[in-house]
Amino acid sequence: MGLRLQPRDTKFFTLFSNSSAQISECVQVLREFVTAAPERRGELAKRMHEVEHAGDDATHAILEQLNRSFVTPFDREDIYRLAARMDDVIDYIDAAVDLANLYHVGDLPEGVHAQVEVLCQAAELTAEAMPELARPGGLDRYWVRVNELENDADKIYRRLLSWLFSGELDPLSVMKLKEIVDQLEFAADAFEHVADAVHTIAVKES
Repeated sequence: MGLRLQPRDTKFFTLFSNSSAQISECVQVLREFVTAAPERRGELAKRMHEVEHAGDDATHAILEQLNRSFVTPFDREDIYRLAARMDDVIDYIDAAVDLANLYHVGDLPEGVHAQVEVLCQAAELTAEAMPELARPGGLDRYWVRVNELENDADKIYRRLLSWLFSGELDPLSVMKLKEIVDQLEFAADAFEHVADAVHTIAVKES
């Protein structure tokens, strides 16, 4: 790799770490929500909306820094893509919580709790990875593990679908629960897309 003529803007590393902190907060609220008594769910859904707004602010801060920076640590399109994929994670989780609250679902099935645990693990890995973006070549374990978690999430999702369409539940309950588990599956996919974006950066920087 050739010498860089100008210093890179290192603020992005802090901004991505801030964004991953919002994701960590998001999954903690989600974990609390799925085990909470029904009367607490409205309060937790409101808290999740606040986290989602903070996540939006973190994404906007990255994009504003991108617009202001002449020299960036990575390709501009990769910075944009990573920021957008991280924002997607929070949006999908917020949607799942919002739907569960609006639909007044009762106890959530065990498979949903399994989905949440996978998301919590992915969030922890992502939070650990973001401060290391300055040296992305050492993050191979991160994207490999997130890919494994996404595969786990797929298996959990398929088992949930099998149960939902087994005839055990009434059609309205099936519809409500499927929308919720779909959003959580989308969040698992979004974590993999975050890891893919980091992998792309690492390949280009190697």
